[in-house]
Amino acid sequence: MPDVPQQETLLEFPCAFPLKVMGLTNDALAQTVLDIVLRHAPDFDGATMEMRASSGGKYVSLTCTINATSKPKLDALYRELSGHPLVKVVL
Repeated sequence: MPDVPQQETLLEFPCAFPLKVMGLTNDALAQTVLDIVLRHAPDFDGATMEMRASSGGKYVSLTCTINATSKPKLDALYRELSGHPLVKVVL
């Protein structure tokens, strides 16, 4: 059987891609995440960002569904979000 090259991703671009970002509750978190997302996905509508506090109120999760146009752009967005000190997890 011939070698079949592995696809780098199963996603087909462009696509709607939900990003979940979690961090400690902080007044600056939502604006910081929005600023980063808009740098990589300028067509993102900030009004669609969903925010949920954890049951204890210590953490908050933000969900941003972006229009992902390529794997390199998505990877760059993940790297910048993951590298920010206010952000604990990006899924």
